[in-house]
Amino acid sequence: MGRVADKVVAITGAARGQGRSHAVRLAEEGADIIAIDLCEDVEIAEYAMATAEDLEETARLVEKTGRRIVTRKADVRDYAALKTAIAEGVAELGRLDSVVANAGISPIGQGRPVRAFTDTLDINLVGAINTVHAALPHLADGSSIVVIGSAAGLIPGRGGNGPEGPGGAGYSFSKQTLAEYVNTLALQLAQSGTRVNAVHPTNCNTAMLHSAPMYRTFRPDLEEPTREDAELGFVAFQAMPIPYVEPSDVSHAVTYLVSDESRYVTGLQLKVDGGALVKLGF
Repeated sequence: MGRVADKVVAITGAARGQGRSHAVRLAEEGADIIAIDLCEDVEIAEYAMATAEDLEETARLVEKTGRRIVTRKADVRDYAALKTAIAEGVAELGRLDSVVANAGISPIGQGRPVRAFTDTLDINLVGAINTVHAALPHLADGSSIVVIGSAAGLIPGRGGNGPEGPGGAGYSFSKQTLAEYVNTLALQLAQSGTRVNAVHPTNCNTAMLHSAPMYRTFRPDLEEPTREDAELGFVAFQAMPIPYVEPSDVSHAVTYLVSDESRYVTGLQLKVDGGALVKLGF
C-alpha cells in the first residue's frame, strides 16, 4: 500500500469501467483523484454511456478508501472545459502529479456512417491529446502521463470495409496515432524527468465490450448473438484462454506507471493483452 501516496491524479472517463477502476486502485494506493466524465450518451456509439450517478458512485468508492476526490462533468472534445475541470481540481487538491487519458468510445459495426470514424477520432484521439495538454501546465518535472491505448493500436493496417466498419477503423487509427504521440512526447519531456507511457489492453470486461454491436462484430454468423455467443469469439483473440481482461488488470499497469517505481520508464507501450499481439505475430 502507499505506492502513490499523496499524489494527485486526473482521470478522464472516470465514471465507470476502466476509468473507475483506475481511480479506485490509485486511491487504494494513496492518491487523490480528479475524476472527469461526460456523463451523457454519445449517439453514434449505440450503447449507453456513463451517467452522473455512475460518477457519484466512483466518488463514493474513492472516498471509501479514505482519499479525496473532485468530480467534474466535461467533454474531452472541449479543450476549454477540460482546462477548467483540471484547474478546479488542482485548486481544490493542491497539485497534479499525473494524468490518465482514458475516455473513449467504440462505435463498431457495419452499416455506420462516416461519422462513426470522425466522432471516434474526436473523442479517442483529439480528446486524449486535449486531456494531456490541459494537464501539462499543472504537471511538475518528474510527473507521469499515461495514455490508455488498445491492442488494436499495435496492429498494423488502416482498416477497410470489414465487419468493424468506419468506427472500427477510427478506433484503430486513433490508438495507432496515440502510440506514436506517446513516443514523440516522451522525447520532448524526457529532460524534465516527466514520463509518458501507454497501456494497451485487449478486450476488457466493460460496457464498451458488452454491447450488441460488439457482439455482432465478433459473431457475424449469428443474427442476434448473446454475450455467451460473443465470448467464444472473444476467446479466439487472445493466446491465453480468456475472453477478456478485467479493468483491474489494466489498473495495476496504470498504478505502476503513475508510481515512482517506473521513474525511468518512458515511451513504453505496455501490453495487457493476454498474448493477443504475439498470437498475431506482433
